[in-house]
Amino acid sequence: MSIRHGLLALLDQGPRYGYQLRVEFEARTGATWPLNVGQVYTTLGRLERDGLVAPHGEDEDGHLFYAVTEAGRAELRSWFETPVPRDSPPRDELAIKLAMAVTVPGVDVAAVVQAQRHHSMKALQDYTRLKGQALNADSGREDDLAWLLVLEQLIFQTEAEIRWLDHCETRLARRRVQEAAPPQAAEAPPVRTGRRSRI
Repeated sequence: MSIRHGLLALLDQGPRYGYQLRVEFEARTGATWPLNVGQVYTTLGRLERDGLVAPHGEDEDGHLFYAVTEAGRAELRSWFETPVPRDSPPRDELAIKLAMAVTVPGVDVAAVVQAQRHHSMKALQDYTRLKGQALNADSGREDDLAWLLVLEQLIFQTEAEIRWLDHCETRLARRRVQEAAPPQAAEAPPVRTGRRSRI
């Protein structure tokens, strides 16, 4: 997840200080990926070092505001215009867990799959309920649409995970059948008598 670009997108709409950025980021993503203020300020420090943001004064409470620079706007435009690469997919803990489970003796892989399916189904129900609430509360604001898009991505991702778990279960069952089947004797080649039949 690009916190860096998310913060640039918020700063493109006007100067803000760290806590404001955290609150707005979480509001737009429904707090799906919570940020702590320290993470925000660390990212702002890197953005400033890279010339993408610059300090923009303080308020009477001493909050230091940041504003996006022209280089930051160019970086943001490039991020929006460039597809998210799929050549280095992010590590998926579930895929790693199942890959390890099938190779470690004594692990009940079917139980691992079942536990995850139960958890994923519950998450899907929760996301679907939240989507219903978001649709009912939709006021036409961009923040509402942003949260709805994030929720729908979570729903689609969880549905795909459940389908993949079904696939894993089928593959595991096939493997158990293959392992339980007695080895088949190799077919003997046909016996040749050496005589040719005459037609």
